Amino acid sequence: MKFLKYLFLGFLFLAIFSCGGIKNTIKNIDNTAPTPLLKKDNSFVITQMSPDAKYGYNQDYPINIFFRSTSNDSINQERFLNALAGPKGEKLFYKKVESCCPFPTKQSAIGAGLLDVYQVNWLGCPKPLLLYFNIYEKGILYIPQGLTAKKAE
Repeated sequence: MKFLKYLFLGFLFLAIFSCGGIKNTIKNIDNTAPTPLLKKDNSFVITQMSPDAKYGYNQDYPINIFFRSTSNDSINQERFLNALAGPKGEKLFYKKVESCCPFPTKQSAIGAGLLDVYQVNWLGCPKPLLLYFNIYEKGILYIPQGLTAKKAE
């Protein structure tokens, strides 16, 4: 029983001090970015290709998809991904695979946030892509390099 108590205290100690040492490494936060417009199909209007090859593919350059006042914290990731297509216009398939990469944020009640990681592919995709999303901060929404905007149906 004593062992379990010490084990629990050790995990608690680790959790407290590991969170205290997190640093914000996100490079592309822009809280002045405009709120994206929605299409009739409830996807975002995204027209510009990212000038940075790291955009979305690197945890320091996530897609800053900020959401507010909704109980569905993944709605904006879906709106974003539903606005995209594969390199030749292919339909995308995606799923959330994990949350990772803690960082400090004033947009969270606990003062920290996690990035959501989505796996993205399409028919004929040689290797699934991993995209990083930040739901706590804003940024200009771009099309990640290697993908395209979904054509109007």
